Amino acid sequence: MGNKVCNPLKNLPCELKPRERLYRIGPQSLSDAEVLAILLGTGSKGENVLDLAARILTEAGGISSMAGKSVHDFEQIRGIGQAKAAQVKAALEFGRRSASSTYGQRPIVSSPGDASALVMEEMRFLDREHFRVMHLNTKKMLLGISEISIGSLNSSLVHPRECFKEAIKRNSHSLILLHNHPSGDPSPSQEDLEITRRLDECGRILGISVLDHIIIGDGRYVSLKEQGMI
Repeated sequence: MGNKVCNPLKNLPCELKPRERLYRIGPQSLSDAEVLAILLGTGSKGENVLDLAARILTEAGGISSMAGKSVHDFEQIRGIGQAKAAQVKAALEFGRRSASSTYGQRPIVSSPGDASALVMEEMRFLDREHFRVMHLNTKKMLLGISEISIGSLNSSLVHPRECFKEAIKRNSHSLILLHNHPSGDPSPSQEDLEITRRLDECGRILGISVLDHIIIGDGRYVSLKEQGMI
């Protein structure tokens, strides 16, 4: 006989099953494990879907830490294969996009707070430095965000060519530079300042304004514009 997936949920009363509870009392009333169980659909060998969901949350460090994990990170958790890893990552990405949209309209980024709010809940949990560029049109509407580099922030990884190539493609009027500090402390380093000056100079030559460089920490940010550093 083949290995069977343990599914004692069939024996639970309907009012205790996650999907039925969602219909009956609404998604906002479900626990994190119940929401994740609905996404996963099935459990694994010797473990029902609720137990699997609870273990995933524990091993991932809770729901707040899951946003920064890659699909490959999820695959390393016992009981998650490629399909389940893709489902979880897709759901997290959908939630991120939903949170950053404004009723189907392009968000307007008129302040450092606006910019940080669009990326904070994802970038604060990343375990490596990600350098990104936020593209804006003449009305400061968001055209998109492009990933420039992943890893330690230095001039070789953050090349002006890569920063402005996408800006020219998108016909960007202005840019906001973004990167995270995995330590949680958004205080700018000397290298942060040097890279900002270099990209600002390139932008002036190309006629594409660099409005700000925002450093994301754990629930807080530093705007070099607000600090008078750009």
